[in-house]
Amino acid sequence: MIPPYLPLPPTDRVISPRTGWTRAHWEALADRLLDAVVPFASPGHAQIRLPGRASWSGVALDGLEGFARTFLTAAFRIAGAGGDAPHLVERYARGLAAGTDPSSGEAWPVLTDCSQQMVEAASIAVGLHETRPWLWDRLDADVQERVVGWLGGFVGRRTWDNNWMLFQTVTEEFLKSVGGPYEQGEIERGLDRIEDWYVGDGWYTDGGTRNFDYYCGWALHLYPLLWTRMSGDKERAGVYTGRLHDFLETYQHFFGADGAPIHHGRSLTYRFAALAPVWLGALVDATPLTPGQTRKLASSVVRHFAERGVPDPAGLLSLGWYDPFLPATQPYSGPASPYWASKGFLGLLLPPDHAVWTEREQPLPIDEHDVTVAIPATGLLLHGTRHDGIVRLLNHGSDHGAPPDDPHYAKLAYSTRTGPEAAEHAWTRDVDNHLALIAPDGTPSRRTAIQPLSCGDATASSHTTSAGARIISTSTVRGPWEIRVHEIVGGGEHAVREGGYAVSDATPPAAATGHGWALARRTDGLTSAVVGLYGWRRASVSRDLESNAFGPHSAVPCLHADAPGVHISLVVLSGDAVHPGALRDAITVDVSDEEITIGFPDGTSTTHRRRA
Repeated sequence: MIPPYLPLPPTDRVISPRTGWTRAHWEALADRLLDAVVPFASPGHAQIRLPGRASWSGVALDGLEGFARTFLTAAFRIAGAGGDAPHLVERYARGLAAGTDPSSGEAWPVLTDCSQQMVEAASIAVGLHETRPWLWDRLDADVQERVVGWLGGFVGRRTWDNNWMLFQTVTEEFLKSVGGPYEQGEIERGLDRIEDWYVGDGWYTDGGTRNFDYYCGWALHLYPLLWTRMSGDKERAGVYTGRLHDFLETYQHFFGADGAPIHHGRSLTYRFAALAPVWLGALVDATPLTPGQTRKLASSVVRHFAERGVPDPAGLLSLGWYDPFLPATQPYSGPASPYWASKGFLGLLLPPDHAVWTEREQPLPIDEHDVTVAIPATGLLLHGTRHDGIVRLLNHGSDHGAPPDDPHYAKLAYSTRTGPEAAEHAWTRDVDNHLALIAPDGTPSRRTAIQPLSCGDATASSHTTSAGARIISTSTVRGPWEIRVHEIVGGGEHAVREGGYAVSDATPPAAATGHGWALARRTDGLTSAVVGLYGWRRASVSRDLESNAFGPHSAVPCLHADAPGVHISLVVLSGDAVHPGALRDAITVDVSDEEITIGFPDGTSTTHRRRA
């Protein structure tokens, strides 16, 4: 249910039978977000200093971030209205003038190598390009000169070797378009670099390691195609649109039937920025989705957050997921960082008479049947179930560098209904969705650099613990079930523990254990269970407080063994009742020296060869 404090139009179940949302809802939400930050603006509107924890960049930079990121929403709103938003044009024109005036008391920090200013400069450049007839072209010449001078600080500067290179590309292309300073080699450097990061299946890694996350969509696809809107480069546009189309073939499955995104990767506080590539596909005609599917997916996501208190009663976006939750952020995250969610309003650039706004909503695959989607280039496997709308991501390839230093990358699985135990005290224990060797002193092993082995019917990876043990993990899915086969080589005197999904709630989840199984259940029926099929001795439920983005009380079902060897588990996350004891009796396992065969209750089976 949408909170009463959020002023939205009545739902329209004729054109939008699944969400009730129309373009008017998107415009109203954008206006609410923009109006809510006005009380926190400096007199000239160049700084928007929101309440909350400061970033490591300092208050002045956080204020610039507040201006630049909300300017993106304003720019899409202005352009989508054909310039008929004079209050926004005036508001952000004043901010541009004050932010580039050294005597204003609100001047923005100059751009330096690898500085956060680079990120915000790119947002300003994109916003100015998209609103050029209504904003840039009407600025006084001296203000234009000062803005060019500030953005021109990018020229000759060094960026981080990841998506940041594209900030330089779009900023200097805008400068080029208005007669400002630029270096063509710096524009092309970022475009050339992403060729090294393209791995196939429409996916880029964010930098030179296995960084597969939402940055692929909201940065590595977004900025090159926004650059083509500035440059008119049709040759590169053809390459980028083809890749985006391939990306959306799988990316559309990263969202549950209720619109919840999979809770995986960094910068999750950007929330519905995850919609940027979905809208981009419609904007550049590079999507496998119909217009009705595009709007259904996008509206489901923003409605999902709105129903859970995002934005909050003050109209602000907090540092967190639904509620404030700092472990889902990074040290560079400041009070205005969540406003990269502005990218989720990219669809407002599509005119009101575009088919994406006028056609009737249409269902997505998860609305009509179970889905299983492998992304071989990344080592990721998605499996979603129609009956509860949950999508699960099995992670055999994304580690954000070696070794993984973040619970949002190191786990075996993620989902649209759960988050990892991310608070420092819980991450130290590393229980959920993890196979750990437990040292005699109780210290669990960590998942180190992931080595993908296969991705498809049997998706597998390996890693080597700091103590030298090699763990090979293979996942096979069947509906809401995941069968995990762990083959451990080495490990000595260590015990073994495996955790399932952490379920979190406002009250302590119910829990139960039995012979070789454990489960935890939320009040809404969401159930996480693990069933020991081979090599396990006992089961337990681990509990924690204030460790999860989905609620203050969390519980993780676990399995335990006394020594390493072959360990086979059934891992379940379901919105329906789960009967783990019956599953344990109904599923058969045959382990030989050469292969492992799993038999299912319907009489089918799956066999794979031993890997160790």
